[in-house]
Amino acid sequence: MNIVDAQKDMRYGFFGGGVGMFVSGTIWLFSGIIALNGNADQAIWALLIGGALIAPLSGIITKFLGRPDKSTPGNPLVTLAMEVTIWLIFCLPLAYTISQTNSLWFFPAMLLVIGGRYLTFSTIYGMRIYWVCGLLLAAASVALVRLNVPFSIQPFIGALIEIAFAPFVFIQGHKEGKLST
Repeated sequence: MNIVDAQKDMRYGFFGGGVGMFVSGTIWLFSGIIALNGNADQAIWALLIGGALIAPLSGIITKFLGRPDKSTPGNPLVTLAMEVTIWLIFCLPLAYTISQTNSLWFFPAMLLVIGGRYLTFSTIYGMRIYWVCGLLLAAASVALVRLNVPFSIQPFIGALIEIAFAPFVFIQGHKEGKLST
């Protein structure tokens, strides 16, 4: 399987990642609602625990919408997707530890990690829109810190960016036909 076919297969199997992006944005939104109530620890844990639920929730929705939520066996991009997921998991303790020093840094740290992950999704799905989204998340991360944005507002920025990009990613993935073998 060449890279173009592998990317097409990933776009088909996962709607280009659009469902996962929407679920992630919704979890950011939920975390923001909790942050509005003034409990930083609960908002942080909502994002961390909710983040662990992105893959299973996205899988259920993707299958409900008629896609397999998997790629063709032997697709070499699956390994890259797993590696970048493991990298994300490795970054979670760092983001959490940073939040223990200053809770205002947790959401920016997570935006930076997720933005970096999306840059890899550009290769996995063969969609340049992930570069735009990833760089916007990284820029938002820096802006939140530089502008000293209140904690209760920060998760809404992540939610806004991901939920705004999700339909475009989904539509691009939805257009993809099944790879003929």
